[in-house]
Amino acid sequence: MAPGIAGITAEMTPSEMTRAFSCLLFLTISCGVQAQSFVTYVGELGTDHVTLAWGTTAADNTIGRSSKSHGSAVVRVGTVENTVTDQNWTTISGLQPDTEYEYEVRLNGRKIGGSTIRTWAAQAEKLRFFVIGDYGIGDEAQVRIGQAMAKEFDRLQGDNPVRFVITTGDNIYGQFGFGLRFTRTGDKDTEWGRKFFGPYGPVLARIPFYPSLGNHDGNETESRADLAQYLDNFFFPSPQPARYYRFSYGNLADFFALDSTTNAETGPTRPAFLDNGDQTKWLALNLSESRAPWKVPYFHHPPFNAGPRHPAAKEDLLHWLRLFEKGDVKVVFNGHEHNYQHSFLNGATGGIRYVISGSGGELREADVTSQMRRAEIEAWAPVNEFLSVEIEGKEMRVMPVGAQPFDVLDRDRRKVSMPLRVKIP
Repeated sequence: MAPGIAGITAEMTPSEMTRAFSCLLFLTISCGVQAQSFVTYVGELGTDHVTLAWGTTAADNTIGRSSKSHGSAVVRVGTVENTVTDQNWTTISGLQPDTEYEYEVRLNGRKIGGSTIRTWAAQAEKLRFFVIGDYGIGDEAQVRIGQAMAKEFDRLQGDNPVRFVITTGDNIYGQFGFGLRFTRTGDKDTEWGRKFFGPYGPVLARIPFYPSLGNHDGNETESRADLAQYLDNFFFPSPQPARYYRFSYGNLADFFALDSTTNAETGPTRPAFLDNGDQTKWLALNLSESRAPWKVPYFHHPPFNAGPRHPAAKEDLLHWLRLFEKGDVKVVFNGHEHNYQHSFLNGATGGIRYVISGSGGELREADVTSQMRRAEIEAWAPVNEFLSVEIEGKEMRVMPVGAQPFDVLDRDRRKVSMPLRVKIP
């Protein structure tokens, strides 16, 4: 059954919840007297290769590209095998497009992980992917959305399975400590277990997450060290690591992960999105070079937003919006506001649907209906959710999915028909 879609519930029994928690890829192996838990995940995936990573979330830097090796690992994908001794990840190449492979990771002679992956199609007329934002809080709401995502992933297996997850930022949140200062912000791998690898373990075992940065992923709001950890633990399409990047699925869609934050790796905060900045120049060039029918930018701060907390970022990002219009973009995904929203399709939005998915863990339930018309927002839902997106030829269908069924409403609180349909000429 589909979780939270068209009146079908995703309520779980206690036994189902127990099974879900037990299969989050924290596979325990014996290490002398003590037991140590390992996580394995798909870092990056393509038509002929997969990057697999492993490690623990027991200390400051025990997973990711720069983490110290945990020992001798043997990684098998299908019949291809790599032995790795100097790092906690490897890329297996020479695979066939759109083919399912079993994989296994053994560390120091013991199995610590394994599942199946499916390589990407070289040419495609259809695609499925998920979108999630503002999610890494480590509480029950996030766990339930992670469970709903895993169930939806399993439900959609077939000839058009879910290929990856893109994030709209705020991947790991801190908690308020003494003096209203953030603590446990994600600058150490200990926080990533509870706030990332745990809730999404079954999905991470099969497909990669391709993230974008939010204000809570660095020193715009929290710790500068959060950004370094983000760049270390995620694997990006080349070059790596990357605060903004592009990747393609077949000949069908180009995706543009953008950085709309002021996070800085050194020195004081500074905007990464300026009109004359390197990122904007890169975006202009890459949009102009794209020949894909679908061009899909995604980033944290929404240009169109009815609240209830944050202002729209349209004025700050107007130069990007003009590039989107010039580049024949038809849909943009954002986060930051902790609810679901989508914009009108009109002249004010440049003929583009702007979709906010910012409640993967965080949530603001305040009523924004009085602000929707002014903000160019057509529909809204104050629920925890992620998006299930399907492209077939010239149509995209966007469906918000929750742990329970919910309605998407217009400004008069009338139910809006879903999924949202976006079309290209």
